Order: sequence, then structure tokens, then C-alpha cells
Amino acid sequence: MAEGLTAQGLERLRAAAYSHVGDDRVPGLVALVARGDQVHVEALGCVTIGGAPLARDSIFRIASTTKPITAAATLALVEEGLIGLDETVDRLLPELSSRKVLRRMDGPLDDTVPAIRAITVRDLLTFTFGFGAAAEMFTSPHAWPVVEAAEALRLSTIGPPSPDVQPDLDTWIANLGSLPLLAQPGERWLYNTGASVLGVLLARAAGESFGEVLRTRIFGPLEMRETAFFTTATERLVTAYRPTPDGLVVWDEPVGTWSHPRAFEDGGAGLVSTADDLLAFARMLLRGGGPVLSAGAVHAMTTDQLTDAQKAHGGLGPDFFVGRSWSFCQSVLASGAYGWDGGFGSSWLVDPNHDLVVIVLTQRMFETAKAPQVHRDIQAAAYEALA
Repeated sequence: MAEGLTAQGLERLRAAAYSHVGDDRVPGLVALVARGDQVHVEALGCVTIGGAPLARDSIFRIASTTKPITAAATLALVEEGLIGLDETVDRLLPELSSRKVLRRMDGPLDDTVPAIRAITVRDLLTFTFGFGAAAEMFTSPHAWPVVEAAEALRLSTIGPPSPDVQPDLDTWIANLGSLPLLAQPGERWLYNTGASVLGVLLARAAGESFGEVLRTRIFGPLEMRETAFFTTATERLVTAYRPTPDGLVVWDEPVGTWSHPRAFEDGGAGLVSTADDLLAFARMLLRGGGPVLSAGAVHAMTTDQLTDAQKAHGGLGPDFFVGRSWSFCQSVLASGAYGWDGGFGSSWLVDPNHDLVVIVLTQRMFETAKAPQVHRDIQAAAYEALA
């Protein structure tokens, strides 16, 4: 058994994971729990329904679990002096200067007021720059004009990622810059878009593609060899499934969207990865940031960065900020644990109080903003396994 994890606890973890595996539930999963240098992995089910068995090195689309990696790359460039944390983005993203802001988030696109200040890098990291997804969008009986416009401009920043739809980096940021903000910079938390904008910012700051920024600053130093914006190892890439009332349907095949380079490398939801690569990223944070970040950068990335006023506007649901807040591109819990989930079926949780990492990778898309029961059951079993 893994040191610091009881044999009985790991048996319960395996049982919890296995209870969710099935063609009509979760076709396959990799569950990894690590404490210190010890690691326990369960690889159950199949890569695709009726296909080969799933393995520890199977590759998953990690969707929004991309976000913390984007934050780390941003802080790496801050420490290199290429950007400033509280610098305005106007120097590198002139498309986002002199913003207009909607009087009402659901109002017409021409009913605006001037932004009270410029957008900063910190605003992007905390998702408070003024544009993104709000819970009200999904409960409104009518589509908001700004949401319809964002879809027409192929931003793919509200709703599930659609990488093949997004245009090249310069066109994408110009399209975003043609829209008004939904809120004043710094006013409230709005989901997702800040991380996508960071990818553009970092590419321009470094003078290379965002994928190259990640490779040289994060993936190379941490030996995250399987993490990228696409993979040619399609035999190990799981099929992505979307749940429907009639059962699971294929959403993306191994030779589909994530099997080739794309015009836009999305810092919000674009990566594929493996359990061991995500463990390497978690251990970097747990062990003080080396060789990627300073201890100060890790502290900033893993502690609450929102004000009470920003949280008062709400998040992805009315209770989103109950027991947790937001740091840089990831959630932080009141307990001190941190991490973030990916709507294609991933969860990534790091608890420095117990030197604990829990990673659950599945190929079943989330049905709500809350992680499915399989993720919650495995996380609970991991805590129960602590010696």
C-alpha cells in the first residue's frame, strides 16, 4: 500500500471508483491518490465503450483543469520580468484598451458606459476583468445579445470548448475586443474567459506560441511529456462522451478535435494530459514551486485573491463561494486545499494540510457545474484512507 494511506482505505477507494464504472455510467477512469512520494492508482474500464482497457497512461481532455497550468505559466513570465502582475494589458493587448461596459449584462450591445479603468494582468488571473460566463446567462429565458455575439464571433468562451471553431490568436483577441465588457474591470468574478486571454497575452509577451511558453516554462522542467494542446498518440486518447436521456453519445473521438494542431491554443480549456503529468504539476506546488515558480508565486496562486465585494456578485450558482473562493485560475477551499475540475470529466485536488493529491480522470462530460458523484466519492475515500 502507499505510505500514509491505509490498506482498508485504499480498498474502499477502489470500490468507490469501481461502483461508477459501466457503459451507461463512466466507461472508464483513472483515479490517482498520492501522499508524499507514495502513489496509488486505479485504472478501470475502457478507453472507449467496447474498446481496449484503460491504462494509467491513458490521455484525457482535461478542459478547465487547464486553467491552473495557465496561471503557473503567467506567474513564471511575471518572475522573468516579461509582464507585471499589476501592469495593464494595453501594451500587449491593445485590442482590450479603452473598453466600453454594458449598462446591463443582458442589454443591447450599444447601451454602454466607459470602463472606469484599464484591465490588468491580475484581473485576468482572478477572472475579474469584466468578461466571462455568469450563472444568470444560463437561467435567463432569453439569450443575451452579448452571448449571441460571442458565439457568432467564434470565441467559444461561454459553454463547452470548441477548439476547431476558434480562429487564430490575433483574430480571436480582436473579436473579443469588438464586444463590450459585461462588468467594470475588477468589479465581479466571471468565469473562464480570463484564462483564454492569458494565453494570448503570454504568447505576445514571450514572442512565441502559447504552447511553446507552456513547454519551456512548465512541461519541460516538470517532465510533463504527455500534456499539450493535442496528441498524436490517439490510441491512448479516450473517447469523450456526452450524457443524454437516452444514454451516452460520442462527443469527440480519439482521431477528432484533439488529434491535431489548432489555430487557437486555449488557456482556459485546451489541454490533454495524464494522471501522472497532473501529479507532477501538483507536487511542484506542494514542494514550493521549484523548478518552475518561487515560493511567493505558489502562495499567491493557492490563496484567496478575491474581495468580499467581488464574491458578493456570485459565481457559477448561488452557493459557489460558500466554503471556497478563487485564487489565480483555480478554486481555493476554506480548508486550504485547492484545485479545479474540467467539464469533460476531470478533477484535480491538492491538499497541503495532508500532503495529498487526488486526481480523477474520466471521459464522461459533466452535466452541471458541480463535479459528478464519482469524483466526490473518490475524493472522500482518499481522505478516509489517510493513516
